[in-house]
Amino acid sequence: MHSPRPRHFDLIAFDWDGTLYDSTRVIVRCIQQAVVEVGGTRPSDNAAAYVIGMSLAQALARAAPDVPPEKYQELGARYRFHYHQHQDDLSLFDGVLPLLRELKERRHRLAVATGKSRRGLDDVLASEELHGVFDGSRTADETAGKPHPLMLQELMQEFGTEPSRTLMIGDTTHDLEMARTAGCPSVGVSYGAHEPQTFQVHEPLHVAHSVADLRDWLLAHA
Repeated sequence: MHSPRPRHFDLIAFDWDGTLYDSTRVIVRCIQQAVVEVGGTRPSDNAAAYVIGMSLAQALARAAPDVPPEKYQELGARYRFHYHQHQDDLSLFDGVLPLLRELKERRHRLAVATGKSRRGLDDVLASEELHGVFDGSRTADETAGKPHPLMLQELMQEFGTEPSRTLMIGDTTHDLEMARTAGCPSVGVSYGAHEPQTFQVHEPLHVAHSVADLRDWLLAHA
């Protein structure tokens, strides 16, 4: 009988949008609609996708440089309006839920580190299928937004894990830069918001091109 593989990572932190949740295209369209509605220039798909993962205020300011600060509150409200219109159309990527359950069975601690708001994350985590899956989470409105490492540092402190035993998984350079700054290894996924050729400067251990690819790597190396 084969002995179980040693566990290399005690804590695995996942980004949400574009990594676990198939929401990148909807977020891009909502950003573009919101910017136009407050009188800004419509950002390109790439410009709107680049800011995914940042805190909402930071992301919208970056995506709409010609919108004056006094309109940021309205800009955020229009973004949230459009996003909520599509909320019921969004779901986890195929294969994500079985993967998370396998990792739980292997006794990894699982966390979410996201640019979403606490309310937004709690809304999606309230589903029956995700009940009890995650051990902890941090959102951009309750700590520093990405790529600042604070949310990852807080999760490590909460669970008493060292950086070398903590793995960050995300679809943007913001996720991977956050991990590198915190001293943690990372894995990138290429099916989300950022182009995978931008990942290498942050030295991820692996770039997964599908959820199946991510599963295979995690079960072999995590």
